[in-house]
Amino acid sequence: MKIREIAEIAGAEVLACEDLVDHEVHSACGSDMMSDVLAFVKEQGLLITGLVNTQVIRTAEMMDMRAVLFVRSKRPTPEILELAKRAEIVVMATPMRMFEACGLIYESGLKGTGLK
Repeated sequence: MKIREIAEIAGAEVLACEDLVDHEVHSACGSDMMSDVLAFVKEQGLLITGLVNTQVIRTAEMMDMRAVLFVRSKRPTPEILELAKRAEIVVMATPMRMFEACGLIYESGLKGTGLK
């Protein structure tokens, strides 16, 4: 699924790396605990979270994620956006709650790879 499609499904605004929204992602995860993302999630393309700090982008970069979707109308700081731009990670924000965003994206065909 293209990142552009995810933004449309989630009613999200693209905040960083808009030129990369035609990249594909093949799986996703939703978590506010970056330690769980690092410990259990592999080969992911999209991180859905309500946690807004630089660790989110650093974690996404370590896990080779292509995009981060902030939920619950959370807005990343300029520092977070700059870090994402340097890492070439698309950043989006939606007013949806995590459960709703994950459900709609899953229902549209993007699956998680499960815990390993």
